[in-house]
This record gives sequence, structure tokens and C-alpha cells, in this order.
Amino acid sequence: MKKKTSPVLAVVLLIVVVVLMLTGKAVIEKYVPSKEKADLKEYYQLKEADDTAVIVDNVKQDTTAKLVAGKIYIEYRFLHDTLNQRFYWDGNENKLLYTTPSEVTSVAAGSSEYQTAKEKHTENYTIVYADADKTYVALDFVEKYTNIKYKMYKDPNRITVTKTWGTIEQSSIKKDAELRVKGGIKSPILRTVEKDEAVTIVESGEKWTKVCTKDGYIGYVKNRQLDKAEKKELKSDFKEPEITHNLKKEKINMAWHQVTEPTANSTLANVLSATKGVNVISPTWFYLNDNNGGIKTLASSDYVTYAHQHNVEVWALVSNLENPDVDTTQVLTHTSTRENLTNNLISAAIRYDLDGINVDMEALSTDAGEGYIQFIRELSIKCKKNDLVLSIDNYVPSSYTAFYNRKEQSCFADYIVIMGYDEHYKGSEEAGSVASIDFVKNGIKDTLKEVPAEQTILALPFYTRLWAETTGEDKKVTVTSEVVKMNNQQTVVNNSGASPKWSDKYGQYYIEYQKDGKTYKMWMEESKSIEQKLQAAKKAKIAGTSVWKLGMEDPTVWDTIIKYVN
Repeated sequence: MKKKTSPVLAVVLLIVVVVLMLTGKAVIEKYVPSKEKADLKEYYQLKEADDTAVIVDNVKQDTTAKLVAGKIYIEYRFLHDTLNQRFYWDGNENKLLYTTPSEVTSVAAGSSEYQTAKEKHTENYTIVYADADKTYVALDFVEKYTNIKYKMYKDPNRITVTKTWGTIEQSSIKKDAELRVKGGIKSPILRTVEKDEAVTIVESGEKWTKVCTKDGYIGYVKNRQLDKAEKKELKSDFKEPEITHNLKKEKINMAWHQVTEPTANSTLANVLSATKGVNVISPTWFYLNDNNGGIKTLASSDYVTYAHQHNVEVWALVSNLENPDVDTTQVLTHTSTRENLTNNLISAAIRYDLDGINVDMEALSTDAGEGYIQFIRELSIKCKKNDLVLSIDNYVPSSYTAFYNRKEQSCFADYIVIMGYDEHYKGSEEAGSVASIDFVKNGIKDTLKEVPAEQTILALPFYTRLWAETTGEDKKVTVTSEVVKMNNQQTVVNNSGASPKWSDKYGQYYIEYQKDGKTYKMWMEESKSIEQKLQAAKKAKIAGTSVWKLGMEDPTVWDTIIKYVN
């Protein structure tokens, strides 16, 4: 007689079987590598048939290129921001420009021709495509002017670009391995990396290493699948054009001479005789006068002759602030108006036998930034051809003025001038120093991160501000100020009855007094404060100094200045 299986036992056995099955499934899910293939179009973010992924220095970029008629085209913004900032797209006149130290190359949208200074050239492809939204530039054309190398791969479309040259870490695969999107056996597979295939080490981890294949796949392989990493040197045969500068052997001792009308030129002899050691004078002669690149000039040949007779060079200043009807952004962002402006400046420089041009473009909008830099590039070429020194006035570096791009300025201009003042200015909401010592020191330090010391000039103030604080019924303090010339400071002190006290913090004498229900404050500029700034300039081994402006100084300050710049 057969024994019957207990129902309880059957249930137990069933449970055991189910548990074993679930455990086995869990084990499989946890320990068995996934065979799932990654969606490469999604991985490379390819949406259209002509979309092409871009990998630069083993990093997959957020942008995509276009494959058109067998040629790769990259979006202009990516080109400018990532590969070569010297390409400049004029969307107003539909022109692509590239500037070398000696010439500007120009390409019209939709054309296979490009124009250099001397001749016209033709490619067998359209160089620039532009529509309402984006502009694309042929990468073959970019490669002519840029220290990069690229390779094209298909299925899916992708390019690898080498931009950074030098030492990289490479390894090879011990045996066929799966390259996965992320570190982990469950991550989708990009492709199989074959035995002995070389890969570049991107990032090492405890168990998985991020690598990039030669054909632009970036993913993870197990550490044990890699041979010992080795250093490899990436070399380029690209020759960057040499940029030279018109620098003086002696320290620059420059002074601005404010000229607001032609008759002011006659004061040169007087203001110059009061100085010591000045070897460059910058009269405020030129300013933008219309939106077509026209300039107003207050220049004088007799002025230049007198300066030269006294061994003083003349670097005439051009400003954008005098005529409120001029739209500086419009002038700088149109190629034709920039050309008019540069031609007008050079013509004036030749006519008046100038030694240099000093550019003082202030209060620019970020929209004008790239046009401004292109203006500096274009002007520098014509200055060099006419043996003119080009100097550019700049604010003390800050996040707000980063678009002035001092580094690129210094590549083309001869001198970069730090306006080491206006730490606090007319519109400041609180009283403060015009040029405290730390403000000046930091201005020098931060400028030298972008500009070589031998091209850097520190500008010092011959003025300060007298601040008046008024406390209202609501306890709110309102602040006003007025400029006080260095040579008038003592009158303010005498009339105040206050005794100036030296502040190590500010590197200045300071006074504070009450009058007519207001609190007055003034951080003074005189020989001792100026000397501290000069010491900072000397320590930094910069090219020299400038002062704003002649006629405002106490004559004794020149005895201090001459000790440091001559």
C-alpha cells in the first residue's frame, strides 16, 4: 500500500522550490553580467540623420556636429567657446572672421571662398552655413587655424578631437571585454573592446576604470581586464603664429592729460613741467562720435612736436563715453563699423605723428564683449604695421568684467593698464576708499593671472572722494560724494578741523568729521599712500605706472614716483 504525501510536507516542498527559484533568480540578477546593448543614438544624443557626436580630449560633449556632403560642421558657439576663441562670427553682416597677428581672414556665409589680406582662396566645400538660429563652420577649415586633430567615425556618426597635447595614460585590454556605460555588470554594453586594443585612461576606480577607445566610445571596464597603464606623449606639428609686442626697454611713467577742447592743448608745457620722469603722455583726444565708426578728434600737431622735443611719447586716448548718442555695442559688433573706427584711428595717428593709441572703452555691455576683443585684434594689426604702441585700459578684475578678456587682450595689445582706482565711486552705496592698498594689490595679482608682468601698467589716482553720510528719520543712511583733487585735500582737512590718522588697513590717511548734521569721510591720496602702491608695483615687477590725471597732483608726489619708475 502506497504512502500518501502529507499535504503539509507538499506545501513545505513547494515553498522550498519557490524560494530556491527566487534565490536563483536573485543570484542571476545580481551576479550574471547583463547582455543589454546600449542605444548608441541615445547615448550620443543623436536625433537627426546628420547629427554627429563630438568627443574632445576623451570627453563626450553636450553639443552635436552636422555631417553635410561628407564634411563635418560644428556649431559656432561651441567652436568659439571650446576650440578656438579667435574665430568671430558677425551675425549682423553674416561674416566669419579669423584673426592672426598679421591679418584677418574673412568668409561670407554660404561661400566656399575666403579672403586674406592679400588674396582670395577657394575650398571645395562650403565653409560656413548660417540660418536664423545657428551658424555652422566646416571643421576642416577650423583645423587650418587651430591646434587640433580630428577623426570621423560612422554607425553612429561621431568625431574624436584632440585639442590638448602632452602626456596621457594608456592601457591595453588583456582579453575581449565589455565596455559598459557605467561601472557595473548590469550597465548596458557600448561595445566589445578586443584583446590588445589600446584605450585611454580617463578615471581610475576601485573596481572599474573609465576609459575612452580610439574611436570615441567612453565607458567602463573592470580593472582586472586592463594591462599596466603606460604614459604616452601626444605631439602636434601645428605651428602657432608668433605674436610680438612693441615693448619699451625702460619703465613706463605715463600720465593722462585730460583735453576736452582744442585750447586745452596749449597747457601741455605747464602740466608737463610740473612732472618728473614722465616718458609717455596720453591726451584724451579721440572719442566715438557716431554709430558708423566715426571719431571726434581734438589732436594737435604742435602738442606732439613739443612732447617729442622733450623725449615724451604721445599715446592718444580713444574713449566711448563722451557722446551719449553713440551705441558702442552697435559699433563694435558690426565688421564694417569696426573697420571704419580702426581706419579713422590709424589715419589720425599717422597724421599727427603719434607714438601709440590708448583704448579706454568703459561701461561695455556683455553683448559688446566679443566685438570689443575683435576690435582690439584688428586695431593691433594696423598698429603694428605703423609702429604704434597699443595700450588698453582695464578695470581691476572682477566677475563682472571677465568678458573684457584681459588674457586675449594681452596677446594682441602691447600693454594692459590696470585702472587701480574707483574701488568706491560716485554711485557707490557706501562710503569708502577710492584705492585702498589691498584693492590695488589684488588688482595687480589678479591681472597677472592673465597678463604677463612685462605688459602690465598700474594706473594710480591723483584724487580721492569726500563722502557725506546723512541719516534720515527712518535711520537709513544715504551717501553722496564729490571728487577732491590731491592738491585740494589739505584745504578740506584744514576746513574740517580733523586730524588725519594713518590706517594700515587702507594704506591711507583718513579723516572723519561732523558738519551740518552730516558725517564726512575721506580716505586721502598723497605721497605715502602712493608710495605703498608703487612698492606693490615694484614687487610685482610690472612694466610701469600711469596716473589720472595731470594737474590734480600735489607736486611733491613726483619725487616719490620717480624713485620707482626711473
